[in-house]
Amino acid sequence: MTAMGKIHSSKLLISLLHIAFFLTGISTVLIGQVLPVLSRRLGIDDSQAGQLFIFQFFGSFLGVFLFNFTLKKFGFLKTIILGLSVKTFAVLLINSTQLEICFFGFFLNGVGIGTTLPSINMLVAELNPLRQTSALNILNFFWGVGAIISQPFIKLVGTENSIFLPTGIISSLFLLSTIAIFFSSKKINIDEQTYESENQNSPRIWNNPVAWMIALFNFLLVGMESGLGGWLTTYSLRFPDGENQIFAATPIFFLFFVIGRGFAPIISKFLDDNKYITVSLLVLLTGVILALLADSYSMLVFSAVILGLGTSATFPTNMARFTKFFGESATRNSTPIFVLGSIGGASINWLIGYTSATFNSLRSGIFILLCCCLLQIFIQIYLSRKIVK
Repeated sequence: MTAMGKIHSSKLLISLLHIAFFLTGISTVLIGQVLPVLSRRLGIDDSQAGQLFIFQFFGSFLGVFLFNFTLKKFGFLKTIILGLSVKTFAVLLINSTQLEICFFGFFLNGVGIGTTLPSINMLVAELNPLRQTSALNILNFFWGVGAIISQPFIKLVGTENSIFLPTGIISSLFLLSTIAIFFSSKKINIDEQTYESENQNSPRIWNNPVAWMIALFNFLLVGMESGLGGWLTTYSLRFPDGENQIFAATPIFFLFFVIGRGFAPIISKFLDDNKYITVSLLVLLTGVILALLADSYSMLVFSAVILGLGTSATFPTNMARFTKFFGESATRNSTPIFVLGSIGGASINWLIGYTSATFNSLRSGIFILLCCCLLQIFIQIYLSRKIVK
């Protein structure tokens, strides 16, 4: 293949990876959007619904270890293809009338998330060593667009008691993207040319407490993002004027989540990573407080706007500072960050549901997010002192 042909194939592959990340955004937050339908169909309360999150994020937890194994054995692209293939079947299983099969479907969806999210993120980070913050924010912009359309897509294409059609469409798109990436990767030698075996003499990243604090930060961050994506739709329906709204607060949250990521590459030119994250956390804290104080649907929507802007750039920027601080080997030593992120998503979502059922108030469950945000701010103060630009 000529040099021009390789460049063209590489650009095509990168475009396909962004499309796959868009679809992953839809499926990652899908659980929160189908929750009202599943709750009616299966007759489950908030506490039982919280267990669905546990299965998905337990799958994500195992998926991260699968990512770590397949990455070393087969490279990024084969890991991505594996994850997308799993997700193709997973989204269909949640149509079952049996709770156990639904659990298994969300578990497999989690496995797909756990393999595709880190592999695509780290692949893009390695391909853009000089502009990681910008490149990761653009990539995650596509994830956010998928997250935006997830709820209205389910509502408009599905029915009050069936999500078979929208999940069937999503499954078909996953299948097509998997096939396209497979054949596109055959045209270039990207695995062999770009991804050498892990350097056995790489720095012992995880002996440094900074690495663990970044991972703990990610635990809380993913927990907050997934908690908002998972419970905002249900929270919207608890307001007197929320039932008749075409758009729940969730797509509003993700709309401004995406808008924030769209501007992130520009803002990152003026603020270093630590300052950007600090500002984002203060905005996020404001949004959580407004959500807790909201006494009307319009107030909740306004809080969703603030929440979206507050969470938009934090994940990719946190990953960028990790790879910048620890150097080239960081992309292949990032497993604990994604493992703790999966645990955070599972535990915080479950804790929201459990608290809601215990106090018979989802507002009480949302209070958990306030605690998470405050803990993030304390960790950020520590990291800002340790990581100096």
